[in-house]
Amino acid sequence: MVTLFMNMYKEKKRNLIVLISFAASFSIVLALCLYFGKNEKLDIVIAADFSSNEMVSTITENTNSAFVAASMDYAEAPETGVLNTTLVENNEAAVEPENVTYTVTKFDVPVTLYSSDTVNVRAGAGIDYAKVGKVNWGTAVSVTGVTDNGWYEVIFDDTTAFIRGDYLVAEVPGVPYLFVGDSRTVQMQQAIGNTDKAFIAKVGEGYSYFKNTVIPNIPDYAGYGTVMIINFGVNDLANASKYISLVNSNIDSWVNAGITVYYSAVTPVGNCSSVTNAQIEAFNTALQEGLDSRVRWIDSYSYLQQVGFSSSDGLHYSLDTYKNLYAYYNSVINQN
Repeated sequence: MVTLFMNMYKEKKRNLIVLISFAASFSIVLALCLYFGKNEKLDIVIAADFSSNEMVSTITENTNSAFVAASMDYAEAPETGVLNTTLVENNEAAVEPENVTYTVTKFDVPVTLYSSDTVNVRAGAGIDYAKVGKVNWGTAVSVTGVTDNGWYEVIFDDTTAFIRGDYLVAEVPGVPYLFVGDSRTVQMQQAIGNTDKAFIAKVGEGYSYFKNTVIPNIPDYAGYGTVMIINFGVNDLANASKYISLVNSNIDSWVNAGITVYYSAVTPVGNCSSVTNAQIEAFNTALQEGLDSRVRWIDSYSYLQQVGFSSSDGLHYSLDTYKNLYAYYNSVINQN
């Protein structure tokens, strides 16, 4: 009889330990779910077999997914005492769009429009629909209809898809970004690459190159939707008045062509024998005060003075500094 009671006691003790272990593992799973949140995909299965007093946990991770649902599935085998708990998160592409309804007005004949930027193509007319691809700036798109919520129905990879209406234009657009300038612009190109940007720049040049070479070539690159960033002056700081006159005399044609014009302040120098920061500051002040109001100013001089810069010769920067400067350009442009 004593032996029987001892065996019963040991069995209850083992079951109690299993229950405590299961609770601890389940708490860990919940903590993992909270940790990974919306940026991780977890397929988590916990199985506790009370008949064998063993517990098994399996966790697999996949990134870039949105949390959709958590479900508890109890196995239909009560006689074995097996409990299965499953927590599943699905990829964003599988999320069903909510409260997005639209109607499409079909065109009698498809029309050709052009992408004014690199833009997502989606399965439906709304940002909640799955991405099925993307088109780059300047891509010709066959448009078959328009929705009542501002999207175009298009043919993409031989299937029907949708693109936001404000990213398709009737004429071939210019490049999204055009940088014109001297050696600093040349080196920025080397730091960030070409991709969807164009550069008209040459080492050691200034006003004459800007007037005689750059301006005549701008229409070959820039057009509707182009942002143009001008960065001349460090090689001829005495020509501030000429730069002002040249830019102001061309601003009408640039604006009429759909170009948004920025002038980037001449950026600071370090230990440089040919140029001083006092000269640069005087040049920047003259341009900022004299340029047409439609020319937007980028105070990149103050930016680099604040965050610092790296330069081997005092005049030209490291690749990291050019990348930081380019990121600053984008932050200013995106705010306007």
